Amino acid sequence: MITHDNRNIYKMAQHFAEVTKAFLIRGNVRKAKQCMQIAERFFIHGSKEIQYAIANVYVYSISKFMEVHHCNIKALFPQKLQKEYYKQINTSGL
Repeated sequence: MITHDNRNIYKMAQHFAEVTKAFLIRGNVRKAKQCMQIAERFFIHGSKEIQYAIANVYVYSISKFMEVHHCNIKALFPQKLQKEYYKQINTSGL
């Protein structure tokens, strides 16, 4: 069940994804990678709701953006987020 607080978590994850993508658009890969490191820390240490939001909102949004713009996902995603990305694409059958 998604509560009011959970919706805020998803909105924050989406906003953080937008910030990360803005750094990539401007060519600031260092800042984008810092954002991804922060997201990974939330993914590792956060509650189940935060982990779910990072995986299903942040990772999904960033990975789709990077695929469209032909960015090297393996070079940019930290290890745990990269594993989550591969889990998502393997689950989807792509």
